[in-house]
Amino acid sequence: MTRALVVKVTCGPEDAERLNQAFTVAAAAAAAGAPVSLWLTGEAAWYGVPGRAEAFDLPLATPLATLRDTVLAMGTLTVCTQCAARREIGEADLVPGARIAGAAVFAEEVLADGAQALVY
Repeated sequence: MTRALVVKVTCGPEDAERLNQAFTVAAAAAAAGAPVSLWLTGEAAWYGVPGRAEAFDLPLATPLATLRDTVLAMGTLTVCTQCAARREIGEADLVPGARIAGAAVFAEEVLADGAQALVY
């Protein structure tokens, strides 16, 4: 059985390579068949909103929107409840398939048997 991967990204465009790496690892694991949950916290919360990933550019990197869409097609994309509230992002503001959830759900995912958590 493939173990689940939970990836939490805590940065935005101020650390573009770290942001892109988190999305890349999550999308690669999802494409390989692993159950993947990508959590967007802090400034990364904006990448759950339409148009934000499309506007992100990092030379020689797979487009962030492509990576996001891979995760959405094969796993889950979650924006942190408090992070969304601080930015006035609601469920209706998110890309289709994304959700808003809090620390209890994150803890449940990372504490599940066999889960691997990575924080970027």
